[in-house]
Amino acid sequence: MENDYQTWLWEKLAEKCIENLKKHGFDAHFVATSEDARELVLNMVSSYQTFGLGGSDTTRALGLLEELKAKGKTIHDHWQKDLSKEEDLDIRLNQGRCDCFFCSANAISITGEVVNVDGIGNRTNAMCFGPKKVVVIAGMNKVTPDIESALKRVRDIAGPMRAKSLGMDTPCAETGICNDCNSPQRICRITTILHRKPMLTDITVILVNEALGF
Repeated sequence: MENDYQTWLWEKLAEKCIENLKKHGFDAHFVATSEDARELVLNMVSSYQTFGLGGSDTTRALGLLEELKAKGKTIHDHWQKDLSKEEDLDIRLNQGRCDCFFCSANAISITGEVVNVDGIGNRTNAMCFGPKKVVVIAGMNKVTPDIESALKRVRDIAGPMRAKSLGMDTPCAETGICNDCNSPQRICRITTILHRKPMLTDITVILVNEALGF
């Protein structure tokens, strides 16, 4: 019963969020399940040949990479094993030049802004300018009331959890609390807020009525 109420609440919040994202120029969709999101995305990107993605657990969990590889598409994925530094850099650069770039968001405000924080910048760069198409996929656990709460979510939830998942040697990965550190392995170095759809970038935002990612 509790899950029914959570589903209902997220549906209502998504209605307003989608409305505001569309007002801000984004192509925005709300789907019930990860499988629905996977089907929507694959149909949407079928004509593209080259794909890039950031370090997104959400997009990887949908099985998009496996499906696209099976169709002979080119995937620029810096999470491949045993890459040299040069190979890793080349892949990250190509993510910003591909036909279609996949990523998630650290937070999306109901008021219609998309917030991401990066350590290197390949994700924040690619989602703003370069690829012909950008697809942002996020679970409703990442939706917050406004910009202030979105930034707070990044600091208090997404940042520490992501640093822990990556095995980073940062204070937040140890304590779970952000102290705005200067650690060499700090992953929160670049903050982007898409207040409106960038002028030359076609961006689709897909909200999924599930808890996905960090």
